Amino acid sequence: AQALVLGSDIRVDIANAALINGISSHTFDFDDTHLKTIIHPAGPVCSAVLALAEKLGSTGREVIDAIVLGIDVSCRVGNMMYPDHYDRGWHITGSTGTLGAAAACARLLKLDADQTQMALGIAASQPVGLREQFGTMTKPFHPGAAAKAGLMSALLASEGFTASPRALEAPRGFAQVVSTKYAWHEITDELGRRFEISFNAYKPFACGIVIHPSIDACIQLRDRGVTAGNLERLELRVHSLLLELTGKKEPKDGLQGKFSVYHGCAAGLIFGQASEDQYADDIVNRADMVATRGKVNAVVDNAIDEAAVEATAFLKDGSKVHIRVEHAIGSLQRPMTDVNLEAKFSDMSNAILGAGQTRKLMDACWSLAKAADVRDVVQLATLRGTHSGQASERAAATA
Repeated sequence: AQALVLGSDIRVDIANAALINGISSHTFDFDDTHLKTIIHPAGPVCSAVLALAEKLGSTGREVIDAIVLGIDVSCRVGNMMYPDHYDRGWHITGSTGTLGAAAACARLLKLDADQTQMALGIAASQPVGLREQFGTMTKPFHPGAAAKAGLMSALLASEGFTASPRALEAPRGFAQVVSTKYAWHEITDELGRRFEISFNAYKPFACGIVIHPSIDACIQLRDRGVTAGNLERLELRVHSLLLELTGKKEPKDGLQGKFSVYHGCAAGLIFGQASEDQYADDIVNRADMVATRGKVNAVVDNAIDEAAVEATAFLKDGSKVHIRVEHAIGSLQRPMTDVNLEAKFSDMSNAILGAGQTRKLMDACWSLAKAADVRDVVQLATLRGTHSGQASERAAATA
């Protein structure tokens, strides 16, 4: 019983804490995104770091340091291989997340350069994740498995376990096995001066990032008077990647809905949002959602950037409303504010921890750099008292 399963009162060993917290980080597809590579770096890196930091009693400053460096490793390796590695079918969050988690944990363990090289070498033999799993429970398994593998790699290296010192770059090493693109300069350019966490973004919508411009457009159309009732049809012009990743026209449950641009558009028009509630199984199968999805048509136009969309609503009265979104809310160009982030966090946490404890946890997170022992912050994510009983009742009722 070394580390907390966040949002519960359960404590497990650090490897399983990293695994479980990593899985839950990605279950709603609501996590951070490094937009250049579509990596969700915090899930693998933070889940491994928090588990290890609890055992070690690390300071908040040490935790931040490890997270920043782990995300840098994950995303720099991603920059080096993307998009080829992703196009070949790898879920890049898992495959690079193992390396990022290993680097972060090596830093937290204060390993020397040779030991850190071994940690990365061990991790290089454990890439996790296939895109075939998108829309299933196994997709969020990837960052959890990456967190656990990276943590174990650093622990093994700390005890003298060895690996090839060229496990990343050798002809039969990680990069040249899983990709035909290996832009090595992406790993070393401005190393130590430019940090990839600076290019990380947060999601306002609980689905694949490529759907966000379309949802944003539909919310704007709704604000301009377009409804599911007066809509004749909705025409989207999109980049090919959108339909490749999220072209499910008839999703059957919430997991599939997260990979359906048609469902995302219907949620934007009907609810004016696409949070986790809009991806509940019953909402996905609700009659008005199904009918509205059927009015959406997406056409590939590769003159449209991956981050953009053109949406035209044709109304039953013969009029039409056009919206072009260059960058969706939540992008680096239109970032979520601290107020937005607190609202998102509270919406997810209040029902589990209660509003008062959620507020204390957010305050502790904002002040993480000042924490003398990260366990003081993590314990605020413990389910306790009345809310523990309520959560147990909800879980039993759901089961």
